[in-house]
Amino acid sequence: MDSTLPQYKQVYEILRKHILEGVYNEGDLLPSENELCAIHKVTRPTIRKALDRLVNEGYIKKQQGKGSIVSGKPKGVGILSLSGTTSALGDEKLVTKIIVKPELRQWDHAFSFSITEQEKEAGCIYFERLRIVNGKPVFFDTTMIPNLNLPRFLSLKLENKSLFDILRTRYQIEVTGGEQKIFATTGDKKLQKLFNVNAGHPVLQLDRKIETSRIGLTIYSQVFCNTDEYALYGTF
Repeated sequence: MDSTLPQYKQVYEILRKHILEGVYNEGDLLPSENELCAIHKVTRPTIRKALDRLVNEGYIKKQQGKGSIVSGKPKGVGILSLSGTTSALGDEKLVTKIIVKPELRQWDHAFSFSITEQEKEAGCIYFERLRIVNGKPVFFDTTMIPNLNLPRFLSLKLENKSLFDILRTRYQIEVTGGEQKIFATTGDKKLQKLFNVNAGHPVLQLDRKIETSRIGLTIYSQVFCNTDEYALYGTF
């Protein structure tokens, strides 16, 4: 665990990891606040802040007289959720294939969204990924991030990694919300090849503008979804 993180985030990361790895399953009780204070050698307000975040993200629920009850891993495919696709898929086998490695580019717009003058001046970090679920290509996403104080991002290995997790743990940047535009479309020749589908196959297109806790840093992405076997869920 990164010791530079605030204490409540360190506790949150550990508990979240234990829930995702099945140390705690749906219906299980987490240790009491007193026990967590003793285990992690932190104060009760620190523990409560970590638990509140787990509640807000849907990992646990608090019940008067019982404590913190594990709700389980997110269900469905959380492409619409702040928890992100990697966390939401849980036990599903997710493989991330990098189609275009992170590189710097000029830009004057981000899909269907306009960008600020500062973003235009900074340029963007651009990359493309194909997400394969249980052996089937399900998501193809293109991401643009303003090149604003993200040291060594271009050298990061993104294969089978969660972008949200990287931003949270390496740069202490939290995803806080956003805007989405959803379109029904059909795949072009590139998508037909990536998804292994025929011309005219229906595909969902999501243009996403994702806000973060760092002022001026907005993530833009365009996601194409071949979702005939997976329901999409989540809220902002």
